[in-house]
Amino acid sequence: MKIEIAARQLESLGSPIRLKIYRALVRAGEEGLACGTLQTKVGLPASTLSHHLKVLRESGLISQERQATTLICRASYPAMNALVGYLVDECCMDAACGRQGKAA
Repeated sequence: MKIEIAARQLESLGSPIRLKIYRALVRAGEEGLACGTLQTKVGLPASTLSHHLKVLRESGLISQERQATTLICRASYPAMNALVGYLVDECCMDAACGRQGKAA
């Protein structure tokens, strides 16, 4: 993952409201949530929710799909896994704990 993508995604999650929205979508699973249902869950006016969804969508963390008259929002699990992987893949690589058991 490029550092610019990770930074943009982390920035989009830096808002407590967007983090709340994102967690609701992650919890919803692959089926996602209709915008109306999501609006009720997070307690936001439609215009405010729309603004925050746009930021999350532009960062690649969520997708939206129209089903007839309903807009379904879904967490992008590949994007989430890539971001988490980016953060933990090299954990402790430069620390002594990464070299335990090796001859000094």
